[in-house]
Amino acid sequence: MTSASQPVTEPLSLAALDTERHVASGGWDQPPRLFALVSTADLLTREPQLAAGLTVSDQVDGALTAIEQEDLPENESIESLLGQIAWPDTVLGCAIVVERLVVPPEAERDLPQDRDAAVAALAEHPDRRDVRLLAAVTRDGRSICLLRQREHDRDDRVATGSDIAPGLVAALRSTFSD
Repeated sequence: MTSASQPVTEPLSLAALDTERHVASGGWDQPPRLFALVSTADLLTREPQLAAGLTVSDQVDGALTAIEQEDLPENESIESLLGQIAWPDTVLGCAIVVERLVVPPEAERDLPQDRDAAVAALAEHPDRRDVRLLAAVTRDGRSICLLRQREHDRDDRVATGSDIAPGLVAALRSTFSD
C-alpha cells in the first residue's frame, strides 16, 4: 500500500497514481482505458499553455504525463488490443486500466463451458470482488501495478506492486518491441 508518510517521488509511480485517481474519479463499470506516458518537460516545450495546470508531481525531474488514447478499437481481449499497438519514440511508457472480477479459485472449478454463461456465473458469484487494475511500463523496463477494490474504494486503499499483473505488464512491454 502507498503510505502518506512516505511520499512517492519516482516519475512512473507518480504518473500511475495520478492516472489511477483520474480514472477512479469517473466511478466504476468503465471500459479499458489506455494511456501514453510522455515526458512532461517535452510536452510543455510543445504545449507551453499546459504549464498553468502543473502540480507538484509534474515538476519532479523526469516527470511523465499520461495522455489518454481515445476511441480504442473493439477487441476480443486486452492482449489482442495491445498486440496492435506501436508507440512513436516520443512515448516513454504506457499504462492501461482495466476492471476485473476476482473470485476464489474454487469458484472457477465448475464453470459452464460456454464463455457467456461462465461470465454470467462469475458475475453472480457471492464471493466475487470487483477490482480496477492499472499496469504501467516504461521503455527502459520499469513497471508498476495498482489495484483498487470496489469494496474499499478510497485513494488510501490502493495496493501497489510490480508483480500484481505480470501478464498485463508483459503485454504492455510488447508494445515497445520492434
